[in-house]
Amino acid sequence: MSSPPLASTAPKDVPQKVPQDAAARSSATAQPYSTLNGPRLRQRDLLKIYAWYRVAIALVLLGLFASGISRGAVGTLHPALYLNTAIIYAVLTVAWLLFLYPGGFQTTPLRIGSILGSDILAFLLLIQASGGLNSGVGYLMLTTCAIGSLLLDRRMGAFLAAIASIAVIGQQLFGILVGHADTQDIVSAGSLGILLFTCVTALQYLSTHIRLANQKAEQERRQAQHLQRLTQQIVAQMRTGVLVLDGDNRPELVNRAAQQLLGMKWGKAGELGAELQKALDALKSKTDRNSRIIRGAGHNELRASITTLANDNRTSSLVFLEDNRKLVQQAQQLKLASLGRLTGSIAHEIRNPLSAISHAAELLGESSGISGEDKQLTEIICRHSQRVNQIVENVMQLSRRRVTEPQRMDLCRWAEDFLQDYRAGSAQQTEIVLTLPPASVYARFDPDQMAQVVTNLCNNAVRHSRIATGRADAELAIRYNRERECAELDVLDLGTGVPEEHKEQMFEPFFTTEISGAGLGLYIARELCESNRANLYYCRGQDSRSCFRVEFAHAEQIF
Repeated sequence: MSSPPLASTAPKDVPQKVPQDAAARSSATAQPYSTLNGPRLRQRDLLKIYAWYRVAIALVLLGLFASGISRGAVGTLHPALYLNTAIIYAVLTVAWLLFLYPGGFQTTPLRIGSILGSDILAFLLLIQASGGLNSGVGYLMLTTCAIGSLLLDRRMGAFLAAIASIAVIGQQLFGILVGHADTQDIVSAGSLGILLFTCVTALQYLSTHIRLANQKAEQERRQAQHLQRLTQQIVAQMRTGVLVLDGDNRPELVNRAAQQLLGMKWGKAGELGAELQKALDALKSKTDRNSRIIRGAGHNELRASITTLANDNRTSSLVFLEDNRKLVQQAQQLKLASLGRLTGSIAHEIRNPLSAISHAAELLGESSGISGEDKQLTEIICRHSQRVNQIVENVMQLSRRRVTEPQRMDLCRWAEDFLQDYRAGSAQQTEIVLTLPPASVYARFDPDQMAQVVTNLCNNAVRHSRIATGRADAELAIRYNRERECAELDVLDLGTGVPEEHKEQMFEPFFTTEISGAGLGLYIARELCESNRANLYYCRGQDSRSCFRVEFAHAEQIF
């Protein structure tokens, strides 16, 4: 039988513990790239923003020089150097942007450092061409060092700030030596260096804490996703039905077992059955605080229980649906225990007097002075004594029944072996047709009790077929119900069927429509099925033939 795979008892994807803050901090500070310790995609996004910023700065520097708005501030000392540097810088920034956008630009620390270093070099040339720090171009290095502190690790960011500070101070010393600057510009260069280091340190501090926060959030997100997937797998594989309903009893989540138990499809699960709606209303109103028994798909009885899920904005309901056969099985064990004590009294109080009556009737029938009519009366006494004795034997057999030991069975192979034994042990010629599916079908059942149930059903089928048609014909069919995901065994006959008024009584003990029957065969068969968590019921099979069907529990069901 094709059954859903069970979740492994030792899954490989085990939830990982969230690292401690100290370990997370050391891991976060050791990361050499990305503003938020995220993937390279985030780093590339930040680089794209910086690339557009570089293009804008290049255009502004060219525009200031070409328009003459800041003629006394930029390009005053070496106009040609300024213009050439600004043009080359603009071309390089546009080229870098074109390389970066298609994703072909590899964002390695070395390339990032070389680009930021080229920016510092370009700004130094522009400062030199403009006559010193008074032009304000040097403050553009703040953005460059800030980006470096976010994209590079702590040491590389500090190294970039140190290079920029040394370069600015060296440029001012060179200006003093050649007479283009005075000694007071050293103070401005030192102030800019201090500002660069302060900016880098502050951003690295913030960046480290952002990395830590995002790393912890990412770990918690992954753990939550894993737990969610694990929960979904557990709920999906559960044989207990689970429904989540909104305030109007509309399904929000229905697991596979609930669909099978209720006979509903998720695509059409907008409405629940009237019986389930009534049960849910009763449970919500606390008229029934524990659970209620409802009728599920087919002939199953379900036990429904409800739990309220209270959220801030709305209230949902969590409904559990359990196959009632487990509780029935427990009740059967208690009933059999009581029946065992009763049959002990029956054996002593009924069988001993019954044996005396039967023996006396036999002796009276062998008397030479008895008339023919009286002999018929003694035969009636013996026959009915045997019938009562058979009833007592059946009841005692039911009470002495051993503990059920369900096993996973290949029903197709079992049916073939059963029919060979049945035909060999049958006192009369029977014709039982075996119908099997293309693939093997599996179920869980006690093999000995299975043989007892099917033997009883086949005997009934052969007897009713002979009464109706004169031929001892029947059919034993194995099939797999894909909608309910369970195996089914049908015993079909050619009889007239069961009248409507007898369908509710036919499985009751001692109910029979025949003079010779004890009325315990179907009752015992159903008891055996229920003890193996299977259903036995009467229906109309193919071609409207009379059919007794055994509906098995799931072969891999975990109880």
